[in-house]
Amino acid sequence: MESGVGTMNHESKANSTITIKGILSLLMESVDENNSKRVISLGMGDPTLSTCFPSTKVAEEAVADALHSAKFHGYAPTPGLLQARRAIAKYLSDDLPYELSSDDVFITCGCTQAIDVSVALLARPGANILLPRPGFPIYELSAAFRQVEVRHYDLLPEKGWEVDLDAIEALADQNTVAIVIINPGNPCGNVYTYHHLEKIAKMAKRLGTIVIADEVYGHLAFGDNPFVPMGVFGSIVPVLTLGSLSKRWIVPGWRLGWFVTNDPSGTFRKPKVVERIKKYFDLLGGPATFIQAAVPRIITQTEEVFFRKTIDSLRLTADICCQEMEDIPCFSFPCKPQGSMAMMVELNLSLLEDISDDIDFCFKLAKEESVIILPGTAVGLKDWIRITFAADPSALREGMKRIKDFSQRYAREQ
Repeated sequence: MESGVGTMNHESKANSTITIKGILSLLMESVDENNSKRVISLGMGDPTLSTCFPSTKVAEEAVADALHSAKFHGYAPTPGLLQARRAIAKYLSDDLPYELSSDDVFITCGCTQAIDVSVALLARPGANILLPRPGFPIYELSAAFRQVEVRHYDLLPEKGWEVDLDAIEALADQNTVAIVIINPGNPCGNVYTYHHLEKIAKMAKRLGTIVIADEVYGHLAFGDNPFVPMGVFGSIVPVLTLGSLSKRWIVPGWRLGWFVTNDPSGTFRKPKVVERIKKYFDLLGGPATFIQAAVPRIITQTEEVFFRKTIDSLRLTADICCQEMEDIPCFSFPCKPQGSMAMMVELNLSLLEDISDDIDFCFKLAKEESVIILPGTAVGLKDWIRITFAADPSALREGMKRIKDFSQRYAREQ
């Protein structure tokens, strides 16, 4: 009977975990249908919703050719097609001081499945995992289903959202199975320096744990700090790198991700560990075989000019977002975003009347102005909001203008 109660408690805990998609759909439902204003969504990290973030023709042609070849209608091997794994290993190795092999790469349905795989594989009785706050709530959801205790460490806004290393030191114990690092940062738009990532790696080694490096926004860095993959420090501490084609190639709906062991010292190459990973992947269906077959061509033939255009567009829209916010007194942000597609903005409720918190702000904004932004509570930071700036400049400006009008309507009389 007790185990049944425990299961129920965990299920209810999982059910109570906020998901971004869940809260965004509720916000969409609260939009007033009688309002003539078109809906502007600055809440979802889906760049395909914008005309200024097109995908590349190379990717589309590679997938079409793979499908029309009629060679890829069957099942792919459990870890993924060998040619796709080789291509991903080579792609990631280009930024590392050592070579990855295809054996280090497992193909997943997007980065979301890679997240769940990493938590599931590390789960054991009494295990805990250290997650960033603010962060990406799929980790909490996965941990709740896997009965892994979540311990949050803070990201420090005054230090460009760096990891609070002292907090990690205090939180970790012998049951800590991993520290999760999201870089470039979602939801904060931060990009960590080589030096800061090295400190994290050395701390993880000292604490006897590993690092899960969520690099779904890998290479989408447009500020002062270049993107440094955590795998660079794989010789210091084992790193599980999670990534996908979704953001850099602007194809999130293709669901092509990867789970990669960056581990030159061979911790993950022990037969029992390899067997456990392979068995777990036997449970999972990977992405469509013809999408996997297109990966080598997508990775090798996409021209640098495509990536540059995406970076230039993100830099422009991030700048627009920050400039427009200067005219909204109740908004402030600790630093300009340097990467990814989103940023965190602090809400000063003392300047507003009849707005109780970030959730209230976002629901009233959706109802009255048809603008969707994500309440910070959804990513672990109350009375902040997350704005996605991967949008058309005109929509971004219009959205920010409506937020300004809304804020003026609710402004507290001084």
